[in-house]
Amino acid sequence: MTINSEPEALLSHLQNTDGSATFSYNGYTIVGAANGPIEVQRRDELPEEAVVDVIVRPAAGVGGTRERHLESLIQSTLRQIILINNFPRTLIQVVLQVTTAPENEYVNAKLVQGSSNLPILPALLQTAVLSLLSAALPLTATLTSTSLAVIADGQSNKIVVNPSPREIETSQSFHVFSFTSHDELILAESEGSFTMKEWNDTFAVAQRQCCSPTATADGDTAMDDDSLAGTGLKQFIRSTLEGKIASDLHWK
Repeated sequence: MTINSEPEALLSHLQNTDGSATFSYNGYTIVGAANGPIEVQRRDELPEEAVVDVIVRPAAGVGGTRERHLESLIQSTLRQIILINNFPRTLIQVVLQVTTAPENEYVNAKLVQGSSNLPILPALLQTAVLSLLSAALPLTATLTSTSLAVIADGQSNKIVVNPSPREIETSQSFHVFSFTSHDELILAESEGSFTMKEWNDTFAVAQRQCCSPTATADGDTAMDDDSLAGTGLKQFIRSTLEGKIASDLHWK
């Protein structure tokens, strides 16, 4: 299985949804659909804000505790960027269907229960945001996510960005960070054994990956390979939406 090194996205390709997106990156392909604001059941409605409902469906079988954990993480993150106060007593629903995953995540089309929950989280979050943008739901910001693994390398440890499943399996710890388009940390999840210094080091690498490059004292922009990658993630979202808008307005 060839892991795609560059992100790919397709917007608004599902007919019976308010917004939809297919996102492929780092070996995962996720199809997302967003609907809302729509009517919510009386027992679930909130008087001053919208209810955000997230459903994650695995590539094979039915969802279990792994999917419920991912749903709770995605829901709490999306509630921070959706203007839920604009739509009281309504429902905003996001459905995320996993269609492709790295080979050793699934064996004979069955999920390996011992695998980590976090590696797929960045792809799920990115698909959810693209689906919400496709549905034209108002957001305070977009977000970009990245994953990192701390792997023992002789007497020291090294940090690997967007690690492969094999690297995750042999890592000492695994981390997922998400930042808004305003360069604010919105999600931080970690698994494994690590020190506070190792966490700070992974945070710094993730910040360079996802946030805008910083300006130097003379007004120039300080950029390295990591910051270039982060700029590329933001630019990918922008260019994807620009292409969609240009396509929609082509008839005018």
